[in-house]
Amino acid sequence: MHSETSAPQDIAVQLPQLAHARNPGMPLDLDWVASVQANTSAIERRAATLGGRRSVKKDYQAAWLLKAVSLIDLTTLSGDDTKGRVQRLCAKARQPVRPDILAALGLSGLTVGAVCVYHDMVETAVRALEGSNIPVAAVSTGFPAGLSPFHLRIQEIRESVAAGAREIDIVISRSLVLTQNWQALYDQVREMREACGDAHIKTILATGELGTLRNVARASLICMMAGADFIKTSTGKETVNATLPVSLTMIRAIRDYQERTGIKVGYKPAGGISKAKDALLYLALIKDELGHPWLQPDLFRFGASSLLGDIERQLEHHLTGHYSAANRHAMG
Repeated sequence: MHSETSAPQDIAVQLPQLAHARNPGMPLDLDWVASVQANTSAIERRAATLGGRRSVKKDYQAAWLLKAVSLIDLTTLSGDDTKGRVQRLCAKARQPVRPDILAALGLSGLTVGAVCVYHDMVETAVRALEGSNIPVAAVSTGFPAGLSPFHLRIQEIRESVAAGAREIDIVISRSLVLTQNWQALYDQVREMREACGDAHIKTILATGELGTLRNVARASLICMMAGADFIKTSTGKETVNATLPVSLTMIRAIRDYQERTGIKVGYKPAGGISKAKDALLYLALIKDELGHPWLQPDLFRFGASSLLGDIERQLEHHLTGHYSAANRHAMG
């Protein structure tokens, strides 16, 4: 994951978001979609090698963990969310790692990639993040099932954008993938993208409910053809969420799309990524398959909340040699 000549602080620093064109989408190409296959056993073998082949220690591990912090969509999506909880989460987004830890590492100014909330909390989050340039992402379109009437899903997107959300995490209709109704899926995502306007659209595939990796690969491609700025694994509410085989499948779809169109599309694994060691595996996978341009918050995000606490705990261990109690790294 690193070269011996690179400085750890160069890896960790959160660079300004890179300027690249948004994905405008393209006409639906059903021949391309039909040609997409997924060799499940080969994908699983490749994913299984990551833990043994990619390992970083000491200063380099700390640097990559700090990089991971800058890529987190700090998230609260609970039925009992309150304005106070969201405000505390936004304070944590501004200062995700304790100041004494950052000072000891010689860093400052680190923030997360975004704060992700339900529509009802968008205005609260926008106000709490004023002046920080941290975007607010809203989950929308009948999250997490995506089964509300379509016109209401479109209206929800518009209202979240009007409230100040700069990113919209939409959910696709899984039934359209399971029945191979690619035209309907394309039309659905295309209309959702138009409703987003200038806000970036992240399409949640709910991969744990799509049945096969081939369905995951084809759905990924359809969403990108329809103009998705990011493709995302899961809502976090499914039984199976982000996995390395699913991630490899989606990442290679992104690579194929970029090679054919010249357009970079972002990737967001979400759900079940709660340990620092897991974040390192995902970063290794991204670096191997897509390269350095995707190691920035405009092209890669973790959908997580508890992940940040474990990273902060590992950073303190790096500095002190001791593991601290979880309550020293609260989310707010």
